[in-house]
Amino acid sequence: MNTPAFPPRGRWPLPSATPAGLEAAARFAQEHECDWPRSLFLEDGRYIGTAYVNDQPPYDQPRGLVRARGGSSGLIIRGGEVLAHWGDLERPDTSFSMAKSYLGLLSVVALGQGLIGSVDDPVAATADRFPADDGFASAHNRAITWRHLLQQTSEWQGTLWGIPDRVDHHRQAGPSHDNSAKGTERALQAPGTRWEYNDVRVNRLALSLLQVFRRPLPDVMRETILDPIGASPRWEWHGYDDADFPIDGQPLRSVTGGGHWGGGIFASTADHARVGLLVQAGGTWAGQPVLDPARLRDMLTPCPVQPLYGYLWWLNTDRGLYPSAPASSVFALGGGQHMIWVDPALELTVVVRWLAREHCDAFIARVLDALPA
Repeated sequence: MNTPAFPPRGRWPLPSATPAGLEAAARFAQEHECDWPRSLFLEDGRYIGTAYVNDQPPYDQPRGLVRARGGSSGLIIRGGEVLAHWGDLERPDTSFSMAKSYLGLLSVVALGQGLIGSVDDPVAATADRFPADDGFASAHNRAITWRHLLQQTSEWQGTLWGIPDRVDHHRQAGPSHDNSAKGTERALQAPGTRWEYNDVRVNRLALSLLQVFRRPLPDVMRETILDPIGASPRWEWHGYDDADFPIDGQPLRSVTGGGHWGGGIFASTADHARVGLLVQAGGTWAGQPVLDPARLRDMLTPCPVQPLYGYLWWLNTDRGLYPSAPASSVFALGGGQHMIWVDPALELTVVVRWLAREHCDAFIARVLDALPA
């Protein structure tokens, strides 16, 4: 796979002409921009991140940074060549749940550095080192492994940063987005037996990774992944306003796995594309290893109880997520809709921002139909 010879900073080399079919796909994305308000607050004052998933008071208010969003933008890259682009590629914008996939990448880093011995190790062994953390003290939670947290099958029970796990009970994501029952408390099952898209539990993973690295996760991400692939210095990752945890005598801010209650990753379309290209290339950049390829493959292996999910990356197993995409495609997805679409078999990386969710599959079909032979 040819990694684009982009300079470490600055503009991308863009095509002087775009194939007509891809130009039409780009136009389709722009014409079907999602209807979320630019302020991310509805006319009645509700924050879209909580209104979108039917959160109820008192858990319907943001607890971290919220910035007004940008407009439609995107990049289509094949074989290391930029084939199409639209919108502002350099504007750092909120990315909602694409932040989860960045946590998945940090787990690859932690495993590669030996900071986590195995994904099947109990997370309690890490939490027990910190007197301020009783999040895995219960018998139920002590059975939870890193794999469970990464695959969203942990069934972790507790309250983190003032938000209980039950807030996201019955939450639907992926092919279904029926959240009418979300927040209705249910009986927990054994870790590893039920998949549930739960932001409280993902934030619990972020805190546990902070404890493993003993450094702010944005610093680790920048040093181990983003700087080696030439990402811009304008990339940011925020936590909630009260999400500080003491490590080695210093309060460190724990980040979020999305913008559900504010915070999360603010990054440009160009920087997301670089991350997609890194995954497409199996963890190498310009011939240099950045991520362990075997552990990256593990990250993209289907979860037994949810084959459309790996370690916080979406998969297209049996074409069950996006029917128009090949089964080899993998995705980082965020509400709104944000997408990093990677298909190593096609040497394809696509980033699209603020595309209405119901039009994502049609966009994918248009891109694939228009790709040069």
